[in-house]
Amino acid sequence: MNGLLLETLKTGALEAGLEFTPHQLNQFQEYYQYLITVNRQMNLTAIVKPEEVAVKHFLDAITCFNFMELNKSKVIDIGSGAGFPGMVLKLYHSDLVITLVDSLQKRVKFLNELITKLNLKDIQAIHERAEVLGQNDQHREKYDWAVSRAVTNLATLAEYCLPLVKIGGSFIAMKGLKTLTEINQAEGAIEKLGGKIETIKQIRLPVTKDERVLIKINKVTSTPAKYPRRTGIPEKKPLI
Repeated sequence: MNGLLLETLKTGALEAGLEFTPHQLNQFQEYYQYLITVNRQMNLTAIVKPEEVAVKHFLDAITCFNFMELNKSKVIDIGSGAGFPGMVLKLYHSDLVITLVDSLQKRVKFLNELITKLNLKDIQAIHERAEVLGQNDQHREKYDWAVSRAVTNLATLAEYCLPLVKIGGSFIAMKGLKTLTEINQAEGAIEKLGGKIETIKQIRLPVTKDERVLIKINKVTSTPAKYPRRTGIPEKKPLI
C-alpha cells in the first residue's frame, strides 16, 4: 500500500469537504499502482509521485462535483487520457454511467484493462475522435454531462463536447487560469453550438493550492447538424 497517496487523499478530502470510504481508497490505490506500472512502458502521465497524483489527478477530477448532481447521469469524458476526470468520477460516485473517449488506442486499452481490474460496471472506454463521435447518432445529444480536461482552447473544446450533450444537459470544461482570457473569445462559438455559459468558478486544489478554473456551459438549444466539423478542423480553425 502506498501510504503517501492515501494520506494525501485523506488530507485533501478533509480540506475540500469530501469523504472517501475504505473501498474507494483501495480502488484509488489500485488505480495508482496500475497507472505507474503501465506508465513505465507508455507515456500516460508525467505526474508520477503519489502525493502529486493524489492531488493533481484524483482530487482535481473530483472538483467536477462542484457542479454535477450525484445521480445516475450519463457522462462522457472527451480526451480522457489515463482516465482523468472520468474514471475518477466513477470511483467517487459509482451510479454514474460513463463513457471515456480517447483518440489513442494504447490509452483506451489501458482504460479498459483498468475497468476490468477494478471490476467496474456501467463504464466503457472507446477509441474515437470527438469530431466523429459528435456526428454519430448513438452518441450525439445523448449525454447529461460532458466533461473534459483537455489542453486545447475553449472554443475547440466546446465544438468537441457540446454536440454530445442533450438539451438541458451541461458541459464542464476543466482548465487552467489562462482560460479566463479565452472565455470572451469563445462565447460566440458556444452560442453557435447551442450552449450558454452558466458559471465560471475559480478554485484552489487542496494541499498544493494550485489554481484551476471550472466552466459550466448549459446546452440550451440543439447543435446545428454541421457541427462538429470534420476531423482536425475545430483545432485548426476554432469557431468565433
